[in-house]
Amino acid sequence: MKKLTIYQFVFALLAGIMLSSCYKLQKDYQYNPATLDPHINMTAMRFMDSRGIAGVGSDTIFKLMEQGIQYAGIDTTEYTTAGRTYIFLHNSAIRTSTGSGATFKVTGGFFYDYPIVVKDAQGVVIKSKIDPTADSMRPAVSWNEYPQAMVKNYLLYLILQGDYTFENLSVTNTGIQTLLPAGAKVDPKDSKLGWVVTKTSPNPDVSAATAITFNATAGTGFDPDGKINLKLFNGQNGQMTLNDRVDDRSAGYFATNGKVHVYDKTIPPFRYSYP
Repeated sequence: MKKLTIYQFVFALLAGIMLSSCYKLQKDYQYNPATLDPHINMTAMRFMDSRGIAGVGSDTIFKLMEQGIQYAGIDTTEYTTAGRTYIFLHNSAIRTSTGSGATFKVTGGFFYDYPIVVKDAQGVVIKSKIDPTADSMRPAVSWNEYPQAMVKNYLLYLILQGDYTFENLSVTNTGIQTLLPAGAKVDPKDSKLGWVVTKTSPNPDVSAATAITFNATAGTGFDPDGKINLKLFNGQNGQMTLNDRVDDRSAGYFATNGKVHVYDKTIPPFRYSYP
C-alpha cells in the first residue's frame, strides 16, 4: 500500500510539471491573426496570363483556358472591362489525363464530360460499333476539336455582368446574366453538350435538382436565358457553388476591374436540366 502511494505521488508530480509547462507554452505564444489580402492588383486578363501561357515553371494553371480564348477569337478586352465577375477554369476543369504519346488518355474535365461526336473525313457522323443507332463519341484532346462558335459561347458564359462575391451573395441562388447570348445552342452532331436538355426554371423534383438530362433531339446545351446561378455553401469551408453542381477551388479575388473565382471541375453551362 505504501509502495502504491509513492507511485501515485510521483505520477502526480510529473503530471503537474507537464501541465504547467504546457500552460506556459500556451500563455507565452503570441498569436497574431491576419487575413490574406484578396486584392491581386492587376486586371483579370493579366492575372490569367501571369498563371497561363506566360506562367513561370509549373504555375500555368490557366493555360488551357487561355488557349480556349485564343481559339475562340474572344477579344481580350472583355477581361479588362470593369464591373464584371469572371469564372476562371483551372486546367483540371478542362482536361485531366494520364500517360503520354501512344498511351495518352483524357480522364476528366469538360473534354471528358462533354465529348465530341466522331465524324469521317467528309464530316459524316460515325455510328457506334456497339450500338449502330447511336453516334460514336470520344473525349476531346484540345479546344479545336469543337466548333469555334461553341467554344466562344461556352467561355462567354463564364463572364458575368456585375460584381459578385461573398459580400453580396447568399445561401440561396442568385441568377446572374452572363455574356452568353440568350437562345444559344450547341449542335448535337458536334458534341454531347448539345444533348443536354436545359430549362429556365428549377426542377420541380428537388431531389433531382442536380441531375442532367440528355436527349439527342431535344437538347440545347446552353442556358436558354444565358444566366448562371451562384450561391454560398453554408459549411465549414464557405465555398461558392455554381449552378448547384460545382464548388470553387478558390474564390474572392479582387482584380482591378472586377472579381475572379476559380473552379477546377467541369462547369455546366446551364442552371437547370430535366425532361
